[in-house]
Amino acid sequence: MPPQTQRPLLLLPLFLTTLLYCQPISTVASQDPTFSPSNGTDYIRSGCGATLYPEICYASLSRYASAVQNSPRRLARVAIGVSLSRARRMANYVSNLSRQSDFGADNRAASALHDCFSNLGDAVDEIHGSLKQMRQVGAAGPSTESFLFQMSNVQTWMSAALTDEETCTDGFEDVADGAVKTGVCNRAADVKKLTSNALALVNSYAATGTP
Repeated sequence: MPPQTQRPLLLLPLFLTTLLYCQPISTVASQDPTFSPSNGTDYIRSGCGATLYPEICYASLSRYASAVQNSPRRLARVAIGVSLSRARRMANYVSNLSRQSDFGADNRAASALHDCFSNLGDAVDEIHGSLKQMRQVGAAGPSTESFLFQMSNVQTWMSAALTDEETCTDGFEDVADGAVKTGVCNRAADVKKLTSNALALVNSYAATGTP
């Protein structure tokens, strides 16, 4: 991976949520006249069985049953969108902490926050890349080779995002226990679970072999 430039501790642009999160949920094919919301939620619960955190998966995605219907592609796209939204909110949370908290003479907490924010910024970019690639899946026609190549890209981006989210809290190992450390670590754990679930659903869709 090429060396990363240092990121300013600023809020990520608000338009990311609208552009990258809402679109994959609302941009779906016309409704199947035989579809019912209960069928959609049952499908999501079944799909979430492939994840490490199935209850979190179902709780975070069941509201999108009408968008997902019975499509593994839509389920994966919605899961990526949810992961992106949560990662962005987490980056904003860390940015706000870094500007509002007084760490006194202890620079370790400030440094840990800065590193965490940088990792989260990378994760947001990588999830964004996954979402862009997912929108292109199938655009070249029903080619298995093209599908597998595109899905490999999605898997690579999501795996990298999960790694960055896991690295986010590494700097807090040497930071004394307290509200800041607890808040960041707990929220980071929640973000990682959503990204892990999204990656599992991407893997499930890739395993179908068809766009």
